[in-house]
Amino acid sequence: MLINYSDQEVIKGKESIFLAGPTPRDNIIKSWRKEACDFLEKNGFNGIVYVPEYSTWRPLENYLAQVEWEREALSNASVIAFWVPRELPNMPGFTTNVEFGYWIHTGKIIYGRPEDSIKKGYLDWLYEKDTGNKPINNIEELLLASIKMAKEKGINEDNKVIPIQERKIMDKE
Repeated sequence: MLINYSDQEVIKGKESIFLAGPTPRDNIIKSWRKEACDFLEKNGFNGIVYVPEYSTWRPLENYLAQVEWEREALSNASVIAFWVPRELPNMPGFTTNVEFGYWIHTGKIIYGRPEDSIKKGYLDWLYEKDTGNKPINNIEELLLASIKMAKEKGINEDNKVIPIQERKIMDKE
């Protein structure tokens, strides 16, 4: 398994999982992504894991470079695994909300959150409405489902951002 951090060039050419969700903004709060990477490796994932944090696990320094890296990695990912352990004020996930809405129509999102995550109602509703799936409330189940989905989807050869005119808005009832 290769871990590709946001202070490195985006690696391509293998099945991949992007770990999307709130990022700690200071060193006091431990990133949930460390344990997620350990779990993926222990469970035999052999692809690329995109981690939108620096390899030093320190807060980001260059905002523009960070968002450019994320856009490229999100575009390249076979699967975007959203884990949203939202907690205010330390893990608000405001950018996560935007990314979720931006990428949901790609068919490569899987979503979960702890049961006690706050302000999750809209993400839950949108995910269920647009995918027909229920949110997963256990990170290990989410990661196992992500491994399965990445193997099914394989390498993402169509790694482009979907133009606005091609985006699907919810089916009209």
